Amino acid sequence: MPDLQALLDQSRARHSHLCPRQVLGVRMALAGAACLGLSLPRKDKNLLVIAETDGCFVDGLEVTAGVSVGHRTLRVEDYGKVAATFVDVTTAQAVRLAPRQEIRQQAQQFAPTETQHYFAQLYAYQVMAEEKLFSFRPVALAQSLEQIVSRPGLRVTCAVCGEEIMNEREVIHQGFTYCRSCFEPGYYHSKESTIPLATVIMSAR
Repeated sequence: MPDLQALLDQSRARHSHLCPRQVLGVRMALAGAACLGLSLPRKDKNLLVIAETDGCFVDGLEVTAGVSVGHRTLRVEDYGKVAATFVDVTTAQAVRLAPRQEIRQQAQQFAPTETQHYFAQLYAYQVMAEEKLFSFRPVALAQSLEQIVSRPGLRVTCAVCGEEIMNEREVIHQGFTYCRSCFEPGYYHSKESTIPLATVIMSAR
């Protein structure tokens, strides 16, 4: 059984402090993996975690589950929610966990003498039973695991910008290959600049 306090200490070390969302990340990873019958931390790629926000919550997931973006065992779909889906890659079984709506109010019951809600939550989230802390819902992924994970070594070039696209993230339209930012609105758009490119590069250093 993983040592909860040791995991909280690992998460704390990333921030120099411990916050309620880190605790939720640690507890959620333990509960999600248990639902799937998977031990933690993982050193393989049999667990995929899809987090619905970024920030300190994800640090709790990472230190507990042993997942990371670099190993492609952690993905962030930013819905602005402290929630995550845990997927057994070998069976495709998936379960989504989210904090129950009433846990902030209930936290005070576990720390009745604490006058600050923040610290009441920080303590309560460490000791509340999992079934009172989280909702558990079996889910089916909208994409297959093969589409999400893709295969190594697959590369194509965008017909518009000429940049390389990996992991089958391209869009094929009318026989042409596009990256997503060229085919549809992306998270950035190009700006016309009167500043020489060399100046931009030097100022960024």
